[in-house]
Amino acid sequence: MTFKTVLNIVGHEQGDGDIKLAMDLCESADAHLSLLVMGIGAPPPIGDYASVISDAWLEERQADMERLGERAEEIEALVAVRGVSADLSSEYVETAAADDVVGLRARYCDVAVMGPDLLATHHLKYRVANGVLFHAQRPLLLMPAGVPVTLSPKRIVIGWNSTLESARAVREALDMIDGADDVRVVLVDPKTSDRANGPEPGADIAAYLARHGAKVTVERLPSGGEMAGAILMQHARDVSADMLVLGAYGHSRLRQRMFGGVTSMMLDAPELPTFLAR
Repeated sequence: MTFKTVLNIVGHEQGDGDIKLAMDLCESADAHLSLLVMGIGAPPPIGDYASVISDAWLEERQADMERLGERAEEIEALVAVRGVSADLSSEYVETAAADDVVGLRARYCDVAVMGPDLLATHHLKYRVANGVLFHAQRPLLLMPAGVPVTLSPKRIVIGWNSTLESARAVREALDMIDGADDVRVVLVDPKTSDRANGPEPGADIAAYLARHGAKVTVERLPSGGEMAGAILMQHARDVSADMLVLGAYGHSRLRQRMFGGVTSMMLDAPELPTFLAR
């Protein structure tokens, strides 16, 4: 599908860096930018000391909401100067509701983008990722610092493991894949199985992409005991890929939080533009 609406979510205390990257991306792709400025409030006080600290909590909440409104006005002015097609809204929510708010907004975009400022946060980025990937089931593009980002990449590495998540990622990225000069389907420690990879791992997805006109090759790599995500990222760097395409959260979010996983690794330390979907 063609990306015509790009969603960028920023915290109300963030700078302009992510927004400028998103505007650059939309200008190059002739896309509309949808901006959501979020303020995350502390939950209301409860328990024996609630009455003592409730006034302070209310004052802090009011100050945060005022700052959110001011920040939204600043961003609106920034976008107006650039002349990018855009819309902007702001939301002040408690932490537990952030996923739902993001998910509702993300249902009206083709792809959400996460820039280096948001990626540097320790909490909000996971709320955004959960909202986009689970509550809206839209793709998420990670844009690390200092790396050119485009929605028309020329060399793409696809991390493939025959899961529903990886199939969804390929389908969501199909327009980019079709337009690339070099597409590499990479499998790490693939196992032959009639229920998964088949007798020739990677052959089925390569044939599917080739019928769409993609210039595709299949590469099977040993992990050597390393995490699959690390192998994929290193290989993508080695071949000078413009983008890495991956299925997100193949394991449950609880398992990801407890033991880590490819998705968590990419959110914590992406080294090149990474397109996630599930």
